[in-house]
Amino acid sequence: MNVPDSDFGDELAGRAPDDLRRHIHTVMQQQIGVLTADAVAIFPYSGGDALEPEYCEHIAQILAQLLATAIRDGRVETRTGLLDELSRVVRERPLPIARLFTFAYFIERTTLDELALDENIGATGDPWPLVAQLVRRATFDVLAAYADRTQLDTAGDPMTDRLTTLYSRPLFQAVLAKEAESAGRHGDTLSLILFDVDNLGEINEKFGYGVGDKVLERLGILMRTYFRQHDWVARLSEDAIAVLLTRTDAHQAAELAEQVRRTVADRLWFLDHRTERNVPVTVSGAIVTVAAAAGTVIDPERLLADAEAAMDVAKGHGRNRVERVDAYATAQQSRLPEL
Repeated sequence: MNVPDSDFGDELAGRAPDDLRRHIHTVMQQQIGVLTADAVAIFPYSGGDALEPEYCEHIAQILAQLLATAIRDGRVETRTGLLDELSRVVRERPLPIARLFTFAYFIERTTLDELALDENIGATGDPWPLVAQLVRRATFDVLAAYADRTQLDTAGDPMTDRLTTLYSRPLFQAVLAKEAESAGRHGDTLSLILFDVDNLGEINEKFGYGVGDKVLERLGILMRTYFRQHDWVARLSEDAIAVLLTRTDAHQAAELAEQVRRTVADRLWFLDHRTERNVPVTVSGAIVTVAAAAGTVIDPERLLADAEAAMDVAKGHGRNRVERVDAYATAQQSRLPEL
């Protein structure tokens, strides 16, 4: 995938020294009981029905082991016994996607808390920014690998859209909620882009739904080439695709959105067999970015609503254009309680 300039922090994490990765892995293995106990103490009551502590402990152990391995190796293999076991355990209840992702973020937070106490790292030490980046990147890698793994199963919540092969709306909403919480807590920048196929309803009505489906299928392929491996790209509705970009500011998100818009206009078309002419396809884009101070509460539903409002503006101004939303208008200025 193409890697934008905004990916510097993730590029740095990818080049992290092996001895630092191994040290974090060792600390996690030594303290895995503490990591899982802290997360399990919170998770059963985090939403929905309470879950048995033994069940939560099992999931916590798997997630912590996956996170430690992802940090040490810099990746997570989709076909691994731990992912198979996680998939099996999740299906036992079944556990909703949103709650599983909540649990993964609890493991991330308890891991960072424990690493902050390590004498060789410490939250005030020079390696800390890179350590935090490694842990957060590894959390994404674990969740993305799990999403990919569940495509092999026919049971459970849908993780991907079959037509575009992008992530599904339920998965995206779960990710958006957790990334918004994480960005607000740590003061990271978060950008959301919406793309909407212009006049898809008219294309379906005039040329048939098969043509519209082919347009969406090709658009899904194109989208995957323009964003980083750890960006979340999902089919949000019949004609809309959403992209969640972590640690990406409004200018960088706008550059990416404009690249996609131009590429679609230049390369995406279909043949009208009645006239033997090529019919061009265009998309409209909408961007909303939050760059809030640490401790700010970010409302994920407001993010989506603002992006959809910006999309209406883009459509109203003639389509085939990108609109941006004031980044700070989407952040609730209340503060999280100190932990």
